Amino acid sequence: MGTARTIVLELRDKLAAFIANGGFKAGDKLPTEAALTAKYGVSRTALREALKLLEQNGTIYVHHGKGRYVGGIAELKVERPITLFESVTALTRGNGYDPTNKVLSIAEQQAPAHISEALKIAPSDRVLRLERIRMHRDDVLMYCVDYVPRQLINDKIYDVEWSGSLIALLESYGHKATMSSATAAAVMLPDDVVAANNLEEFGPAFRIVETVYTAAGEPIVYAEDYHRGDAFEFSFVRS
Repeated sequence: MGTARTIVLELRDKLAAFIANGGFKAGDKLPTEAALTAKYGVSRTALREALKLLEQNGTIYVHHGKGRYVGGIAELKVERPITLFESVTALTRGNGYDPTNKVLSIAEQQAPAHISEALKIAPSDRVLRLERIRMHRDDVLMYCVDYVPRQLINDKIYDVEWSGSLIALLESYGHKATMSSATAAAVMLPDDVVAANNLEEFGPAFRIVETVYTAAGEPIVYAEDYHRGDAFEFSFVRS
C-alpha cells in the first residue's frame, strides 16, 4: 500500500516537473495516457491517480472526450513557495545565505504530550531534542528546536554529527522525509531563549511548527523553527 502510494506521489512530482520545464502554457494539451505511461514506465492506473492529484491542485484540467490540458495555475510561479517541502538547510541556502549550524543542546527525554501525539509514539517513548541556531557569518537567522523519535537513530547521541541537515541525517538512517504539515504565525522569540542565547537583536520572527513525514506517512520530526523576520520572505499561490 505504502509502495503504491509512493509511486503515485513520485509520478505526480515528475509530471509536474515535466509540465513546468517542458515549455507548456495554460491551455496546452498534455500527451495521451498511452504516451505518458510509455514515457515513465508505469501502469495506466498509477498514471491516472497521479494525474488526478494534479487535477485536484489545479495544475491540469480535463475536457471530457478531448483530453487533459495545462491549467492556468501552472504559469503562476513564485520564488521559494511556502508550500515547498525542503530541509531548513536547503531553505536557508535557497534564500542566498551560507548557513552554519550551532548546536545549543542535544538530549534524550520523554516527549511532551502534544509532541508524542504528533509523532504517533507512546507517552512513555523517548525522543531526541535538538536545539540549534542557524547563522550566516555572524548573523543569527533562525532558532530551531527539533524532536525525533529515539528509535529512529540507533547510535549514541554524542557519536552523531548534529550540525548538518537533520533531514539528510535521517535519510542516512533509512528514513527519507518527503512531506510535512505545518502552521505558521508571527511571534517574538520566547524570553528565556533570548536571554540564554543573547538574541536581543533577533526581532520579530516567523514561527513554523511542522511535522515531517516519510512517503508512507510515518512522522519522523516535530519541529519548531523561528525564522528571523527581516531575513526571510515566503511566497505562495492561492487557488
